[in-house]
Amino acid sequence: MSGRSVPVSGVCEPGWESVRAAIEANFAATGELGCSVAVFHRGRPVVDLVAGWTDQERTADYTADNLQVVFSTTKGIAATALAMCVDRGLVDYANPVSHYWPEFAAHGKDNITVAQLVSHRAGLYTIDEKLTLDEILDDVRIARALADTKPRWEPGTAHGYHALTYGWLVGEIVRRVDGRDIGRFVNEEIAGPLGVELHIGLPDRLHHRVALLTQEKAKSAGGEETPEAKAARELIERMLGPDTPGGQALSLSGMWTGEGLFNRPEVLRAQIPAAGGATNARSLATMYAALQQPVNGVKLLSDETFAAATAVQTPTNEPDKCLIVPTSFAMGYMTHSMFTQYAGPGSFGHPGFGGSVAFLHPERELAFGYAMNALAANLAGDTRAQAIIDSAVRCADAA
Repeated sequence: MSGRSVPVSGVCEPGWESVRAAIEANFAATGELGCSVAVFHRGRPVVDLVAGWTDQERTADYTADNLQVVFSTTKGIAATALAMCVDRGLVDYANPVSHYWPEFAAHGKDNITVAQLVSHRAGLYTIDEKLTLDEILDDVRIARALADTKPRWEPGTAHGYHALTYGWLVGEIVRRVDGRDIGRFVNEEIAGPLGVELHIGLPDRLHHRVALLTQEKAKSAGGEETPEAKAARELIERMLGPDTPGGQALSLSGMWTGEGLFNRPEVLRAQIPAAGGATNARSLATMYAALQQPVNGVKLLSDETFAAATAVQTPTNEPDKCLIVPTSFAMGYMTHSMFTQYAGPGSFGHPGFGGSVAFLHPERELAFGYAMNALAANLAGDTRAQAIIDSAVRCADAA
């Protein structure tokens, strides 16, 4: 490991210095390697920092030019794309999915509403058909397999995390009502107008900018795996075995597996709207801020659709049939709960496997994004991210 100090660059406005300090502290206390962090407050960017390195040898600095795969944090981007379709009158959350996608009605799914689907209440966390990786990476092909899948429980009676399938389901609705695939929709309707980068399906010409993911464990200053990291890893291993609903959801019943899968070019270029987004913290925070108020002259949703998209759809403290513990969902966004604490009650957004997270806390007008290349053993509640979030909350409350 390089003996030089952690490189940190970017913007941190006066009054927000403790956010930078929290980022730097993570490098001393955990296995942080490289990351980007961004904070908007009252519609303005107040923190936009990158820190660390892109390689485990600590020779190449992590820069503002780097893009990062953010796993399920991508779901918040997909939820926003769908909400914009609702805002334009193309979709109604109360309508059956089959109203827009007739083939979806197979196997008794004709009455599943869009709201039930995007709040993970449809029982479609995996597929019945056996597919190859190439077939899974074809978003039209995987959508056809989902339409031909029987729900694992009576839709609407429970919820369980649709770890991978959520994205293809939402993507197909967007395609049916708008005509564009979700990657193009996001680029043309969200990223372009806001002047940010939110890629679902990364063009080959941009692959060189991706900071590759590592499996480095979170460590204490002494080099040992931290107790929190060990407990999280053991809990995941116990709850999400290959024969459990959670394990099937995360691996598409064993079909979605492979060493370094999300570092592969064919996976980077594929449209995986639940897990394969390539972006950075600034872009994520900008998008969430623009849900509530204009950013760069762009406000993504009307107040009415904003309220509908962020309304909780799952019963309080209802256990997630895939993740076991209680989780809370709005229209595709994960809302504040013990599983996803964010900045406290009222927050909504989405975390990603290994640590990334982005959210908005409307009351504080606080939007946050964190992306990193060293994966911790968690699906949410990353201690690195939460330390930075807690600092940002204190700064916002003092502003």
